Amino acid sequence: MELSAAPIIYILIFVAVVALVEGIYLTVFGKSISLNNRTSRRLALLEKNNNREEVMEQLRKEMNQHLNSRGIPLYSMLAIKAQKANIAFTPGQLIGLMGVLTVVAFLGLTIGTAAALPVRAVLSVGMGIGGIYVWVNGKAKKRMALMDEQLPDAVELMVRSLRVGHPFSSAVAIVSKEVADPLGTEFGFIADEAAYGRDISESLKAFAERMDSQDLRFLAVAVTIQQTSGGNLAEILEGLSKVIRARFKLFRRVKAITAEAKWSGMFLSAFPIGALVMIQIIRPDYYDGVKDMPAFIPCCLIVAVFLVINVIFMKIMVNIKV
Repeated sequence: MELSAAPIIYILIFVAVVALVEGIYLTVFGKSISLNNRTSRRLALLEKNNNREEVMEQLRKEMNQHLNSRGIPLYSMLAIKAQKANIAFTPGQLIGLMGVLTVVAFLGLTIGTAAALPVRAVLSVGMGIGGIYVWVNGKAKKRMALMDEQLPDAVELMVRSLRVGHPFSSAVAIVSKEVADPLGTEFGFIADEAAYGRDISESLKAFAERMDSQDLRFLAVAVTIQQTSGGNLAEILEGLSKVIRARFKLFRRVKAITAEAKWSGMFLSAFPIGALVMIQIIRPDYYDGVKDMPAFIPCCLIVAVFLVINVIFMKIMVNIKV
């Protein structure tokens, strides 16, 4: 029985492309860009450059550059996720990186497989664009999940700071020093903007909209209401921290309850593709008897359409809103 290693080579090249992106990212920006680093990126930049205004300008550019570039063709589908992930690469650099990865994937396919030139070209473009998308999507999910986990503790820290007599702007600055990224840098940037004269409630609103986070919107609204109508901000934020923590626990509980359904949906979506890969590995000549028939290509396209529809409907069915 003849075995074909081509599908495995395709998968390995794609994994190598994603790993290459991460390696380039860490090489260019260092450990300060890593979310598991205790020292926030803002503090690391301030350590290298004592000019607070220049650091704030650099962080502002990184935070807004992707949403400002949504008009670039083919980049709009990536801009929102890149914004949430706060990718330090500029949109132009990400697009250029797609081209570099496409060339790397093409070279890998040329060396490792005997596929035809059009097939290698299409696959390399898909790997270059798909590798960036998978990497950015993973970064965005990880950052948003960590931010949701940090927020209740950050709000409670602000409550304690307010109760000992600190103003709200100082409480935000304390959070920026005591909490790691991603909230450390974000709250530090808000504190810097407040120091240069911007209303802190406006900064919180902009932060909430940029991250598209409901909990951050609650925080921004609470601060705005207290500024306009008065009241004990410490008590308001204490109640808000309890609400945010309860919402976080509810989301985790729903995630645990629906885990089986989600994994079932993922399995049913991936099984046809996995079966096709295994057929190509075990019996690469499986379709030789029918691939020259006129109906072969149309049937393949129909099957591909049904597979895409299956993935879409499975994602809709397991995407439970709370």
